[in-house]
Amino acid sequence: MRKTPDELRALLVSALADDIVLTRAEDIQRFCTDWHGDVTSGAVAVLRPRSTADVSAAVRVCREFGLSIIPQGGNTGLVLGGIPDQPDDQVILSLGRMTAIRNIDADDFSATVEAGCVLAEVKDRVAEKGMFFPLALGAQGSCRIGGNVATNAGGINVLRYGMTRELVLGLEVVLPDGTVFDGLSTLRKDNRGIDLKQIFIGSEGTLGIITAVSVKLMPLPDQIETALLGVNSLSDVITLYRRARRECCDLMSAFEFMPPIALTLAKEALPDLPMPMESSYPAYVLMEISGSGLVDIADLLQRFLTGVMEDGLVVDGVIAASQTQARNLWLIREGMNEGQARRGPHMRTDISVPLSRLADFVRDAEQAVREALPQCLSVSYGHVGDGNVHLNVLPPSGLSREDSSAMIYRAKTVVNEVVELYKGSISAEHGIGRLKREDFEKGLTPAHRALLTGLKQAIDPFGLMNPGCQLNFTAGS
Repeated sequence: MRKTPDELRALLVSALADDIVLTRAEDIQRFCTDWHGDVTSGAVAVLRPRSTADVSAAVRVCREFGLSIIPQGGNTGLVLGGIPDQPDDQVILSLGRMTAIRNIDADDFSATVEAGCVLAEVKDRVAEKGMFFPLALGAQGSCRIGGNVATNAGGINVLRYGMTRELVLGLEVVLPDGTVFDGLSTLRKDNRGIDLKQIFIGSEGTLGIITAVSVKLMPLPDQIETALLGVNSLSDVITLYRRARRECCDLMSAFEFMPPIALTLAKEALPDLPMPMESSYPAYVLMEISGSGLVDIADLLQRFLTGVMEDGLVVDGVIAASQTQARNLWLIREGMNEGQARRGPHMRTDISVPLSRLADFVRDAEQAVREALPQCLSVSYGHVGDGNVHLNVLPPSGLSREDSSAMIYRAKTVVNEVVELYKGSISAEHGIGRLKREDFEKGLTPAHRALLTGLKQAIDPFGLMNPGCQLNFTAGS
């Protein structure tokens, strides 16, 4: 006979340590609500292990009781990958208490940290040793390294340092039967067969629970130059990027583009934020170059900007004269996201297209949205260096939730059709989760689907790990 949620809670409490299991609705609520507050679910319980051994024990107990597990880091995901969709049969396993930094080795340029470490804390701790971990996200004060790895997070430094996948040296993972896979090597070169850690990076907790990570470190940059530039068009932004890529080479760490509405949205969210330019321009670039040692970064940026302004590629610009000013420039980029959220529910996309076609894609996708939904506002921005554009669509204010949802669904359909024409991806850095599963599955070829389901069947045959995320997998299929 199937057990009730109350019976399952009692079994969990009796099988695991008292302080590991949360069962009261008021205690688990925050774990069951997504980052933006759009979706709230429930769970049989929230498990909060303190160690890898605790995670292993929890997985074995859940398997015995037939409970599915939703792994969760900082709950900052944007695609509902960490939110239950069957609350009477699922538990959330939060890694938030596993925060040990096991080792920082400046000579080896590596660190080994537990999955629950907050990204900003990792960056700060390695900086104390004169080292740099380059993963940088708007949510770095809340997101956790295990979740970053499980979603293969991107962020603003991808063009120089790559996605999270390229920063991971080794993993420790608890498998669906409770077995611990210890792959915490810090070797740069290890060609002993298939690189198993890659299976779990980007898997969003569907194959196992990442409990610790070994990562690459770099020398801490002691020179950072940040500039906000006014440009005449998105096409000029792409031309500017190509030139910056050649002239600034691998010292360029960020190159973001924003539309004029970005400054308005940032000001709505952060009224006291100073605006760096008096005039408005059709497009903006937020650029950063950094380095250490003998290279003169400030001189490099000055010479680059002198050339592009003389050639008319950049119309106006400001260089941050202090860390505070640099932070204020980045707050425009971060504040525009909060400004969009304050305007209510809206469509958020995470699209990648070939870099050479980014400007054309934005033009065609925004035109398609205008034709289908003329009352909506499109806001396109993103990471030029890796072809990642966030084309968001904001319905007009004052609509009912049902009308807004209908517009968001229509906008998603319209934009995805353009993505398909450009042979792009509907997920550049956020993952698939539950929010994009249907669209993801529609685009799978038979061979792609067979490989994914075969991998899931081999590692998690009972479908206990994050069911409903990425694939609609049926146990035993």
